[in-house]
Amino acid sequence: MDPKDPRHLPQPQLPTSPTAFQAGRPRDSSPERATAIDLEGFHSAPSNDRACLVVIYGPELGKRASLGSTVFEIGRSSRADLAIDQESISRHHARISWDGKSHVIYDLGSTNGTFVNDQSCKERALKDGDQVKLGRSILKYMAGDNIEANYHEEIYRLMTMDALTQTHNRRYFNEALEREYNRSLRYRRALSLILFDIDHFKKINDTYGHVAGDSVLRQLALVVKPRLRTQDVLARVGGEEFAVLLPEVDLVGARIAADKVRSLVEAARFLVDHKEFGCTVSVGVTTFGDNVTSAGMLYELADQNLYAAKNGGRNRVAG
Repeated sequence: MDPKDPRHLPQPQLPTSPTAFQAGRPRDSSPERATAIDLEGFHSAPSNDRACLVVIYGPELGKRASLGSTVFEIGRSSRADLAIDQESISRHHARISWDGKSHVIYDLGSTNGTFVNDQSCKERALKDGDQVKLGRSILKYMAGDNIEANYHEEIYRLMTMDALTQTHNRRYFNEALEREYNRSLRYRRALSLILFDIDHFKKINDTYGHVAGDSVLRQLALVVKPRLRTQDVLARVGGEEFAVLLPEVDLVGARIAADKVRSLVEAARFLVDHKEFGCTVSVGVTTFGDNVTSAGMLYELADQNLYAAKNGGRNRVAG
């Protein structure tokens, strides 16, 4: 398949062995939304603005809303100060007010809750850099003298990263794939690619809801990302599909790495709204060779093997 096919629509240390994995503690850590960002649509805030919210995942990606000392409401209602037209957002979802020292966010009895840095809260003072998750949208709170510079830095991040999973996005991946392919072609060095996709993801969404599905994607990235080498590129390249680019790893090592991804996810437990459940992934793997004549072909072969793993019964590696 063409790697730009819309169906395929945002690093820790490891030894240099071809397995591309190591044991160790996890690091701290759409694309459902398009990663192309219209920079002309952004408006600079007045110089006296000292705090704002920036949409980093969800509708109106990149939008900035300035906060002052007056009450600021977020919700699905068209009368909200920040209106987010999304079913997972309540009409009156959350309110932010200034208490004289800091901005404080209050949940207004929303259906899906208000989360700050992945922790559910009813009331919480916000600090610069906090991520506020409402339904399926993520907002970043920015405050301080460097708000303008920080805003533009965040916009740059949105062009390369998937805010939900904190992995690279499709745009960054496409550029990395082309770069690494040309490097392998020039120096005849090994290069492998892994594609993996969550099995029966629609069932997860149908059973637990799309908010839970987003949480699974985020948790899955936290399971896999810490076990990769620094030079590996992990990206979310589709709704529930991820890619791992493995420079200087041959097919034998890539197959070992692919099965490690599969087994890591199978062993993980995902917690959503106090409900714990598991999931699996199907994995396709391929490597650079004489039969590969372009970066797009490398992706297409991995994609074909991913579908072979799906058709072969899921929760397995093909390639």
